[in-house]
Formats: sequence, structure tokens, C-alpha cells
Amino acid sequence: MKKTASIIAVSALALGLGACGETRNERTLSGALIGTGVGAAAGGIITGRASGALVGGALGAAGGAVVGSQQPGPERRRARCYETNRYGERYRVAC
Repeated sequence: MKKTASIIAVSALALGLGACGETRNERTLSGALIGTGVGAAAGGIITGRASGALVGGALGAAGGAVVGSQQPGPERRRARCYETNRYGERYRVAC
């Protein structure tokens, strides 16, 4: 039970920091670094060995880089030209 709680806590912390960055390269790098940390922590907690932490870190880095590179940047998030009011009706807003 302690292992599960530790993994959940580490994962929740990483999700709060997930893929921060302005450019695609920054998001890829931050995703890889966060994935490395979470993967190493999870691998170490699950196996209790350094080899588990190394494997977890490598897998986390690869997964984090892929996910981070695919996250939309701030330029795409701001390009939404429609909003929805509380009645479900869409209306146009400045982009």
C-alpha cells in the first residue's frame, strides 16, 4: 500500500509540471526530464533496486519526450475563436 501511495504522489507532482515550455523543443526536454524523474522514482520504489530505477528512468525519459513533444504550445491554445456560454450556445471571440 505504501508503494502505491508513493507512486501516486510522485505521478501527481509530475503531472502538475507536465510539458512546461514555450517551444516544442522546450516541451520535449521538460517532458523527458520529468519522465526520467518519475520513471526512476517509480522503478526504484517498485523493485527496490538501482537497476529498476535505471530502467524506469530510461522508459520514463522516452515516454516523457514523446508526450511532451506532442503537447500544444501556447500559440495553439490562444487560437480558439469560439466560446460557449452557460446555455451551450457558441459565440465568436477575438483570437
